[in-house]
Formats: sequence, structure tokens, C-alpha cells
Amino acid sequence: MTPKSAHIRVTRATAARRVALYLLAALGFSCSEREIDPPALTVSAASSLTFAFDEIIPLFERETDVPVTCVFGATGQLALQIEQGAPVDIFAAAGAVDLDRLAARDLIAPGTRHIFCRGDLVIWVRQDSPLHLESLNDLATPAVKRIAIAHPDYAPYGAAARQALVAASLWEHLEPKLVLGRTVWQALQYAETGDVDAAVVPLALATRAGGRWLDVPSALVRPVDQSIAVIASSRLDSHALEFVEFLLSPTVQAILRRHGFRSLDQASLSPKSASTAESPS
Repeated sequence: MTPKSAHIRVTRATAARRVALYLLAALGFSCSEREIDPPALTVSAASSLTFAFDEIIPLFERETDVPVTCVFGATGQLALQIEQGAPVDIFAAAGAVDLDRLAARDLIAPGTRHIFCRGDLVIWVRQDSPLHLESLNDLATPAVKRIAIAHPDYAPYGAAARQALVAASLWEHLEPKLVLGRTVWQALQYAETGDVDAAVVPLALATRAGGRWLDVPSALVRPVDQSIAVIASSRLDSHALEFVEFLLSPTVQAILRRHGFRSLDQASLSPKSASTAESPS
């Protein structure tokens, strides 16, 4: 059973393929049950990947004719589901801790784990916000009353936000202002709706949400590794490996860069200095 924080998407390509197959069957074509409703590859993915995977998964389906169902949520909660036997083929996680735990329990297929990109943290505010943040320290000003981050116990980007605030000696001062989202997606939504003044979220979500953002200094927190692995119990392991290889391909690496991630090339993975940025018009 998926937690409330998870959301499931069956892509349009999958739905269109099924409609076409049913029409063929209605016209008298003989199709087996497997051909009418091919088994879908099930991917559990960190919420930070929502926008990127919304573009990547339909592309994979078109190229391979393999349907994909993706469940987005907090990495820690998704890992717990896998430990409890959820029928998952691929785990696309933020951070390493949860994958390490799954690997220690032999739940990851050997040799299938890869870092496929890295993500940075930003402080995000709405475009119409009266705040004009110039540094992380500005979060401590009286003008900022509530700040959203993902829950540090379940979401690696939430843990990274806490790490940055601790390193800046701001955690104890800001803790009363913090609103914890179940996922980074929910933390962003709190800021989008005006329930909080600012949110500390992945750049990959900020770039598609509009608004304005400020980079969290790389001196305070390292980029978060986004890793992928095939689950040992997968019955579609060959298709799962195809998906892993697809994420590592130059085409998909370019898509990930466009969505605000650092790709696998050394230039993109090297630390960057903090700077202010605005979303594309």
C-alpha cells in the first residue's frame, strides 16, 4: 500500500498503446492477453525526479515499447515499501543511505547500481514574494516567518537542507519556523500556495515551478547523488536494465541537465559557487 505522499502516474504513451490494442482486438485481430496488456515496468522514484521523469519515461516507452508505471515519493518511504515486499522493478533514489540499506539486505540486483546525476539545493520563493533573499542568513530575518523543507528523516534533500542550516549555524534559530513536508514536492507546494514564505528544495523542481531562487552554497552542503538500481526480485530485469542504460545515455543526460541536474560529465558534477537565479520566462 503506497503512503499518502506517493503519487502514481501511468504515462499517456502507455494509455494510448492500450487503446490501440483494444481497437485491434475489436476489429477481429487475434491477440494474446499479454499483447493486449503488456506488463508494465514499475519504477519507484524520488520526488525530486518528478519533472525530469515526466519527460524521460514517455521517451523510453516510445523507443522500447515497454510501458512504465512510476510512483513518486520520499526516498526513505519508497525504500521502506521495497523492504516490505512492494512489487518494484527499479528504484531511482536521492542519496545513498537507503540504497545502502537495501543492498545490505540483498534487495538490489548486483552490478545494477549507478549514480546517474546529482542535484543541488536552492531557496525558492514565489515570483510575487516581497522577499529579496541574498543569502541563507536572510532566512533568519523577521520578514521570513515560515520555511518549508522535506522531512529530514525520510527525504535526502530534507537531510541536506538540515545539514546546510546546521553548517551555517542557523538550525536552532530557524527550527521554530520550519514546516516539514512529507516530500520535497510537498515542501515546494507549501511555498507555491503561500502557506510558507520560502522553501528549501532541489533546483530540479525550482526550474519548472516559476518563482525566484537562490543557490544554497556548495561550501555548506554537497550535491545530492541521484542513484538508480534494479530490485533483485524484479521479474522484468532485462527491461529494467534497459531503463538503467537509458538513463545513462547522452540523450537522457542532456534532458537531466535541462531540468537542473548535474549530469555525469565531470564539468557538471564539479562543485559550483552560489549565485542567484531566476526561472526562465
